[in-house]
Parts: sequence; C-alpha cells; structure tokens
Amino acid sequence: MNSNASFFGDLLTTIADRGRALLDRNTRTSGATKAATLVERCEQLLSGRGEASGVALATDILDRYARMKTGERIAFFEALAETFGPDRARLDAAIASYGRTGSDAATAELHLASEPRRQELFRRFNMAAGATLSLVRMREHLMDAMVHRRDLAAVDRDFGHLFSSWFNRGFLVLRRIDWSTPANVLEKIIRYEAVHAIRDWNDLRARVDSPDRRCYAFFHPALVDEPLIFVEVALTKDIPGAIAPVLDQSRELLEPEKATTAVFYSISNCQRGLGGVSFGNFLIKQVVEEISREIPSLTTFVTLSPVPGFRAWLDGERKAETPAALTAADKETLKALDTPDWAEKAEVREALTPVLNAAAAYYFLVARTSKGKPVDPVARFHLGNGARLEKINPMGDLSPKGIAQAAGLMVNYRYVLNDIEKNHEAFAGKGEVVASAAVKKLLRADAGARALVPAS
Repeated sequence: MNSNASFFGDLLTTIADRGRALLDRNTRTSGATKAATLVERCEQLLSGRGEASGVALATDILDRYARMKTGERIAFFEALAETFGPDRARLDAAIASYGRTGSDAATAELHLASEPRRQELFRRFNMAAGATLSLVRMREHLMDAMVHRRDLAAVDRDFGHLFSSWFNRGFLVLRRIDWSTPANVLEKIIRYEAVHAIRDWNDLRARVDSPDRRCYAFFHPALVDEPLIFVEVALTKDIPGAIAPVLDQSRELLEPEKATTAVFYSISNCQRGLGGVSFGNFLIKQVVEEISREIPSLTTFVTLSPVPGFRAWLDGERKAETPAALTAADKETLKALDTPDWAEKAEVREALTPVLNAAAAYYFLVARTSKGKPVDPVARFHLGNGARLEKINPMGDLSPKGIAQAAGLMVNYRYVLNDIEKNHEAFAGKGEVVASAAVKKLLRADAGARALVPAS
C-alpha cells in the first residue's frame, strides 16, 4: 500500500508541476492568501480545464488555503456557503422540466442540478497529491468556526456527505499495531489516545507488545500513515470492573491461550474532521472476528467504558429542588464528592457505592435527552452497535479525569454475537436500552413511575 501511494503521489506531483508551469504563465495574481483570490481560483477549477492544469489549480488552492489565517479561512467558508451552492438557474429549469414531464431524464437532471457546486469543487480539490488529508484538516477548521457560525452548516453537511462515501467501510484496512509498527504511526497512537493517556514509550509498549494486549487500527489508502480510529484490547480471564489493574505495567502477564475474555478498554477516533463518519461499529465487529480466529478460547467480548457525562448530570440532580433520581439522603451522602481526597478513603467509597449504583441505573435506563435518546454518548454508541449494558462499576476509574467526568464510574458493555442484530433493532427501533438483570436490579422500585429526565 505504501509503495503504490508513493507512486501515485509522485505521478500527481509531476502532473501538478507541469500544470503549474502553464498556470503561472496565464494567471499571476497578488494577495496569495486572500479569500477573494481563492474563490476566483475555485471558479477556474470548476470551469473544466485540462487534467494537468486542474491538478495544478487544486494544488495551488490548497497551498494558498494552508497559508490562510483564521479570519481569511472564515471568509472562504462564507464564500463556499454563499457562492457555491446549487446552480439556481439550472435547478429552476430542472424543477420546471420535472413538473412538465416527470420523466426519468427530468428526474436525473433534477438530482444533478440540486447538488451544491461545492461538492464537485471538493472532488476536484481531491485531485491534488495529499488532498484528502488536507480536506479533512479543512473540515476541522470549519468545525472550529461553526462554534459561532452555524450559518456554515450547509458546507459542513457537504463535507460529511462526501467523506461518508470516500471513507466507506470497503476502503478501510484493519492493521494490528505492535512494536514493529513504524515509529511515526506509534507516535500518533500516543498523541491520539483520547480515553486513557499514554504516559511514555514504555507505557505504549506495555499496551501494544505485551502477550495479553492487542491494538488494532483502521487506515485508509489515501491517508497511509494516519490511523482513523484504534482500539486497545486486554485479554483476561474475567470481566474487569476497574481500569487501574488493566493499565498496571507490573501486573502478572496472561498467556493468550488461557484468556476467555477480550476487553475493549479504549476506543479513540483520530481524525476530528471525519466526525459523523461511523468507524467504531465496523472496527469492533472486525476485531472480534480477527481476534477470535487468533485465540479460539475467547468466549466473552466486553468493553470497559468511561461515562463522560455522568458527573455533570449527577451534579445537576444534586442542585435540583426535586431531583428525579436522588433522595434527600442520597444528596447528603453525595456531598462527599466535594471533598478532594474522597477516593482515597475506603469508608467514603463504601458509602457512595450504593448511591452511585442507583443513580447510574436511572441515568442509563430512564434519563433521556430532549430528543429521547440516552443521555450518555458512549452508551448511545455501544447500544446502537447492538451491545448490552452488562455491569455498572462505581469505582472503576479513580484517576483525576475519571473522577471529574464520572465520579469514578465505569461500565461494561457486552457484545454477544448472536444478539447484536436483535439488540440493535431494539435500540434503533424502540429506543430500548438492553441491559442485564444485574443492572436492572439497581434501579429503585419507584424509578419507573417518575417522569423522564430531559438533558441537552
């Protein structure tokens, strides 16, 4: 894959260099990083020049964009939104033709005419060498701008539409990450780890090179050494309830053939610009297939997952005059969470455990967003993939991050291959949170009679 990518990259560079020579003779402009100049070049690119000049134009546009400052980028995004939408004249004519005839030809023309011109523009940008990664980075800049500029959402939708096709599962390549993986990729694994930070190279080696650990990542041919998403796996004999023993480098190593459980303890998306493109569900299912072939003794597949929104939700319940999930006694007990060193005191942990269990059961099984979905984003991901909420672990992550995000809470989601489709349908079709009997028992008897708790 690397040699082919290098060959085509060199070929595109040669074409671009020849085209640039033609371009430079005919279109010399000043103000290299100004949005107006970039818009002019984009119109030229869409006008349909030859292959060499097209590659050169795309390369030139992306080079100019890379030198832009934040304000200039936003001006360019504004132009993409306002100037490069559908061709209105063509669309009006297509609508009129369809209204008159309703023919297949008119339907096809209406479909083509309704496509924003910027989608074709992005496709032509992608002629340049290395353009796919440049476009992913461009969308990251757009997402930053959209924090205050929701009027740019149409441009973002077009990026998402194209990326869903360009990063289709059929193009993705699963690769195992181990100590023989090139150093530049290993460095990115350290940088992109988003759940449990990798402290140093020794920590990384313990995660990817120990006999009872595995790491797998999805790659795309256009982003040769850029992982899209990766998962870290622990091979164990039991379902773990806490992350510290999993990450402990001094633990007793387990021979892979003696393992019965594969634990997905960290899943990290690496490319923010590909937000909304689903990789995780494919990754988990393919890793299950891959690791099952390698280690036939594995019978249980679970996660050890963070609960990033639990602490904020719990604090909201504590502040409410009439909380849905907490009693007055619960609120009194939970005051211990305001003490900086509470996690170090066994008696405090013991007192908090039943209260956190009950609150977490309500959080997962009853509480909903304003759109009727489970409050927790990680829960939405795994339940949507067909997993079952297996176990709640109140003291699962007592690191500063785990305490700040989830009051120490972690959960296990279980993937039972024969039940995945059924569970997915129950969640997607009915909004049902499929949970084990053990989790359901934690829900207090009167919880079901309470109103659902909306959250933004």
